[in-house]
Amino acid sequence: MRSIDDLDTPAILIDAARAEANIVRAQAHADSHGLKLRPHIKTHKLPYWAKKQVAAGAVGITCQKIGEAEVMADAGLTDIFLPYNILGRAKLERLKALHGRVTLSVTVDSGETLDGLAATFTDPGHRLQVLVECDTGMGRCGVQSPGDAVALAREIAKANGLVFGGLMTYPSAGRAAEAEAWLAGARDALAASGLECQRISSGGTPDMWRSGEDSVVTEYRPGTYIYLDRYQVAKGVGSLDDCALTVLSTVVSHPTPARAILDAGSKALSSDTLGLADFGELLGIPGARVTGLSEEHGNVTLSGDTKLRIGERVRVVPDHCCVVTNLFDEVHLIDGDKVLETLPVAARGRMG
Repeated sequence: MRSIDDLDTPAILIDAARAEANIVRAQAHADSHGLKLRPHIKTHKLPYWAKKQVAAGAVGITCQKIGEAEVMADAGLTDIFLPYNILGRAKLERLKALHGRVTLSVTVDSGETLDGLAATFTDPGHRLQVLVECDTGMGRCGVQSPGDAVALAREIAKANGLVFGGLMTYPSAGRAAEAEAWLAGARDALAASGLECQRISSGGTPDMWRSGEDSVVTEYRPGTYIYLDRYQVAKGVGSLDDCALTVLSTVVSHPTPARAILDAGSKALSSDTLGLADFGELLGIPGARVTGLSEEHGNVTLSGDTKLRIGERVRVVPDHCCVVTNLFDEVHLIDGDKVLETLPVAARGRMG
């Protein structure tokens, strides 16, 4: 069996036991609060983990692109949610083919997107489930009011090959209460207009843990929970000991006593800090932070008398693990220093 010492750097390491523990913990939370879990595969992009998430009790998975969903369907995943506006003939034809293979649901937030779905999906015997995306404070996609949600839901219900599936949102972090109030108002407005809303889907790993039994949300789509990262630790979701993903890197220079250089730059660690002050921290080396990135160099600022050796291999906990996964072709599952398996990041680069 290989050791991590046999790997070239930079490389992604996934502590398999930690990832599995994170899956179990989140599923137990969802079950205890009467929530359905539909994990987002954007974090890992691996059928390997998607299957484990479903085996643990998830009702299905979430993908952001048709290409990702096709990879998951090819691997045997059978219930897939695509919460994204699908536009254009080529994408709609691929979506229709996918609908013939798996249980599929999608979202819309405009008449234009809905018109394309209605023209493509015309079989009343095999309807596509369509949810209305709601902007509950994130300021991204989504209808702007409960009234708009009702109006769009009515149009979905009129289409022969579509069925209204409920409401979907991605709330602004830390504003779960605001999203709850918005969604409750939309649900009540739908009921008043004679439309049943059985499914209300929300996302975001931190706020999932704050959801109680009285939540209007019926389904959560967490992604980062499986690996965790420094941002999630900052939000109180877990500790560094729960973080499953690290980037193995080599110290290639030590220009000053307080500064070292890694062979992991923005093409390995990403410049997406999610508002944190730096780009990552070195595991097991107190006070060592990645404070600057160029394409192939990571600048480490050291604390106190800490010194690194040129040629030393270190593990970096990144700020945002999802974008880091997308920078590598493969990941290495590990147990301690042992490499259990090397997996291709199957859904990486899949477009559409």
